[in-house]
Amino acid sequence: MPSRLIHVGKTATAVAHCKRGSVLIKVNGWPLEMIELRMLQYKLLEPVLLLGKERFAGVDIRVRVKGGEHVAQIYAIPQSFSKALVAYYQKYNCEKKKKKNTRPVVVAHPWNTSTLRGPGGRIT
Repeated sequence: MPSRLIHVGKTATAVAHCKRGSVLIKVNGWPLEMIELRMLQYKLLEPVLLLGKERFAGVDIRVRVKGGEHVAQIYAIPQSFSKALVAYYQKYNCEKKKKKNTRPVVVAHPWNTSTLRGPGGRIT
Protein backbone atom coordinates (compact mmCIF):
# COMPACT_ATOMS: atom_id res chain seq x y z
CA MET A 1 0.00 0.00 0.00
CA PRO A 2 1.63 3.28 -1.05
CA SER A 3 1.94 6.27 1.27
CA ARG A 4 0.32 9.58 0.36
CA LEU A 5 0.89 12.90 2.02
CA ILE A 6 -0.46 16.35 1.31
CA HIS A 7 1.40 19.60 1.94
CA VAL A 8 -0.48 22.86 1.64
CA GLY A 9 1.69 25.94 1.30
CA LYS A 10 0.27 29.44 1.26
CA THR A 11 -1.92 28.71 -1.76
CA ALA A 12 -0.15 25.80 -3.48
CA THR A 13 -1.13 22.22 -2.68
CA ALA A 14 1.27 19.33 -3.31
CA VAL A 15 0.22 15.69 -2.96
CA ALA A 16 3.08 13.17 -2.86
CA HIS A 17 2.44 9.51 -3.64
CA CYS A 18 5.26 7.25 -2.43
CA LYS A 19 5.60 3.54 -3.26
CA ARG A 20 8.22 0.83 -3.66
CA GLY A 21 10.05 0.81 -6.98
CA SER A 22 13.11 2.12 -8.75
CA VAL A 23 14.53 5.58 -8.14
CA LEU A 24 11.86 7.75 -9.74
CA ILE A 25 10.80 11.24 -8.69
CA LYS A 26 8.26 12.96 -10.91
CA VAL A 27 6.36 16.22 -10.53
CA ASN A 28 3.13 16.46 -12.52
CA GLY A 29 4.39 13.66 -14.75
CA TRP A 30 7.76 15.33 -15.43
CA PRO A 31 11.14 14.26 -14.00
CA LEU A 32 12.77 16.75 -11.62
CA GLU A 33 15.44 17.61 -14.16
CA MET A 34 12.80 18.85 -16.63
CA ILE A 35 11.22 21.50 -14.35
CA GLU A 36 11.13 24.88 -16.10
CA LEU A 37 12.49 27.14 -13.36
CA ARG A 38 16.23 26.36 -13.41
CA MET A 39 16.95 28.89 -10.64
CA LEU A 40 14.81 27.00 -8.12
CA GLN A 41 15.73 23.48 -9.22
CA TYR A 42 18.11 23.06 -6.26
CA LYS A 43 15.18 23.77 -3.95
CA LEU A 44 13.46 20.72 -5.43
CA LEU A 45 16.58 18.59 -4.99
CA GLU A 46 17.12 19.74 -1.39
CA PRO A 47 15.76 16.58 0.33
CA VAL A 48 17.73 14.35 -2.03
CA LEU A 49 20.94 16.28 -1.37
CA LEU A 50 20.39 16.36 2.41
CA LEU A 51 19.37 12.74 2.91
CA GLY A 52 21.43 11.16 0.16
CA LYS A 53 20.42 9.06 -2.81
CA GLU A 54 20.49 5.82 -0.81
CA ARG A 55 17.29 6.90 1.01
CA PHE A 56 15.50 7.20 -2.32
CA ALA A 57 16.97 3.95 -3.72
CA GLY A 58 13.90 1.72 -3.58
CA VAL A 59 11.21 4.38 -3.73
CA ASP A 60 9.06 5.95 -6.45
CA ILE A 61 7.67 9.38 -5.61
CA ARG A 62 5.07 11.08 -7.76
CA VAL A 63 3.99 14.59 -6.81
CA ARG A 64 0.91 16.43 -8.04
CA VAL A 65 0.95 20.14 -7.36
CA LYS A 66 -1.70 22.75 -8.12
CA GLY A 67 -2.72 26.23 -7.09
CA GLY A 68 -0.59 29.23 -6.28
CA GLU A 69 2.14 30.60 -8.45
CA HIS A 70 5.28 28.80 -9.60
CA VAL A 71 7.45 29.78 -6.64
CA ALA A 72 4.81 28.67 -4.10
CA GLN A 73 4.54 25.36 -5.94
CA ILE A 74 8.33 24.93 -5.91
CA TYR A 75 8.37 25.47 -2.13
CA ALA A 76 5.50 23.01 -1.55
CA ILE A 77 7.03 20.14 -3.56
CA PRO A 78 10.11 19.29 -1.38
CA GLN A 79 8.04 19.48 1.78
CA SER A 80 5.46 17.06 0.45
CA PHE A 81 7.85 14.46 -0.86
CA SER A 82 10.12 14.56 2.19
CA LYS A 83 7.08 14.08 4.44
CA ALA A 84 5.85 11.26 2.20
CA LEU A 85 9.27 9.61 2.42
CA VAL A 86 9.19 9.78 6.22
CA ALA A 87 5.66 8.31 6.21
CA TYR A 88 6.82 5.54 3.86
CA TYR A 89 9.73 4.63 6.13
CA GLN A 90 7.48 4.71 9.20
CA LYS A 91 5.10 2.32 7.55
CA TYR A 92 7.46 -0.12 5.84
CA ASN A 93 10.94 0.09 7.37
CA CYS A 94 12.59 -0.21 10.76
CA GLU A 95 12.94 2.48 13.42
CA LYS A 96 16.66 2.95 12.74
CA LYS A 97 16.11 4.32 9.24
CA LYS A 98 13.18 6.44 10.39
CA LYS A 99 15.28 8.16 13.08
CA LYS A 100 17.98 9.03 10.56
CA ASN A 101 15.51 11.23 8.66
CA THR A 102 16.37 14.54 10.22
CA ARG A 103 13.88 17.08 11.45
CA PRO A 104 15.11 20.07 9.34
CA VAL A 105 14.02 18.29 6.17
CA VAL A 106 10.45 17.88 7.40
CA VAL A 107 9.86 21.26 9.06
CA ALA A 108 7.86 23.63 6.85
CA HIS A 109 8.58 27.32 6.47
CA PRO A 110 6.63 29.36 9.05
CA TRP A 111 4.39 31.76 7.17
CA ASN A 112 2.09 34.35 8.66
CA THR A 113 -0.91 33.46 6.53
CA SER A 114 -2.92 36.51 7.44
CA THR A 115 -1.74 39.95 8.42
CA LEU A 116 -3.71 42.89 9.67
CA ARG A 117 -2.95 45.11 6.69
CA GLY A 118 -3.39 42.91 3.67
CA PRO A 119 -3.48 39.42 2.21
CA GLY A 120 0.30 38.87 1.93
CA GLY A 121 2.18 36.43 4.14
CA ARG A 122 5.59 37.06 5.66
CA ILE A 123 8.32 34.78 6.89
CA THR A 124 8.72 35.13 10.65
